[in-house]
Amino acid sequence: MLEDSALSLVFLVFFLAGTVICVCGVKMTGLADLIADRTGLGEAIVGGLLLGAATSLSGTVVSVSAAWENQASLAFSNSVGGIAAQTAFLALADLMFRKANLEHAAAEVTNIVQGILLLMLLTLPFAARLTPDITLFAIHPVSVAIPAIYVIGMFISRAVREDPMWTPVRTPHTRTDTPDEEDHGTEDKSNFRVFGEFAVLMAAMGLSGWFIEQSGSALAQRLDISTSLVGALMTAIVTSLPELVTTLAAVRRGALQLAVGGIIGGNMFDMLFLPAADIAYRDGSLYHAATNEDYFWVASAMLMTTALLAGLVVRERRGPAGIGFDSMSLLIIYAGTIALQMTVF
Repeated sequence: MLEDSALSLVFLVFFLAGTVICVCGVKMTGLADLIADRTGLGEAIVGGLLLGAATSLSGTVVSVSAAWENQASLAFSNSVGGIAAQTAFLALADLMFRKANLEHAAAEVTNIVQGILLLMLLTLPFAARLTPDITLFAIHPVSVAIPAIYVIGMFISRAVREDPMWTPVRTPHTRTDTPDEEDHGTEDKSNFRVFGEFAVLMAAMGLSGWFIEQSGSALAQRLDISTSLVGALMTAIVTSLPELVTTLAAVRRGALQLAVGGIIGGNMFDMLFLPAADIAYRDGSLYHAATNEDYFWVASAMLMTTALLAGLVVRERRGPAGIGFDSMSLLIIYAGTIALQMTVF
């Protein structure tokens, strides 16, 4: 009876922390759209950088705290599993947007550039895995390369937005990223207050991430299941719920570039989990401590990112079930990855 009560308490903590993450995610979407309009940075940039980083904070806490406790598989799979889950969320958003294929309507060169950068970042863990286990102060060189490429990529994205060398063909379904003429009841909010509220929500999500890691680790031990499975299909999905909530909320608001940019940007920021976790992991290289089961999710994330990029370039207006071939591919790849994870590994 005592064991059952303890397990129920762990599930309750896991659920409550996930709920806090979802609520904060909804509120952050409106603030991010407002920040994009007031700063003039645009939805793709704000979605990819500010909103993507903020909604990924809880996942960062999960990976870092797991690595600090020498749970390399949980730290690694939480990061890459979250990327796969968040990319699949775009297919759900596409189902919600009935006017046309989401990737067609949200045409934006900045999102394509960031998608290419994400694909580049995803290859680096494989490069680390296939090279000798060389570290400096227990930190692998790839953990320096990933944030460096991320920062460079942000400057490239900004430059592409300000001076694009090509633009997508306009169609009746293409949604242009233009600032709202009105702040919809937020005119009395100063920029300081808007950024302050955003920061408070980020802090709440970060604390929730710590509770997710603690309860997720406890569930893995009590249920006797692999930490890779817990990381990829439990903590990763729960900490990725803000991306689902903010994506659906952005689509509902008509902020389509923000929706797509938030997912791609969140995925890029999720790659920063790995260097942070590698620093926290004191027993050597995190990339070599991770298992083949963990790297299977890296391969899945690469396939899904490729399908998404294809959709952003081809821009199919409408496909099966009212969504594009890219969204259908995302659902098939993700479902197939879960099935193989459950049966093969």
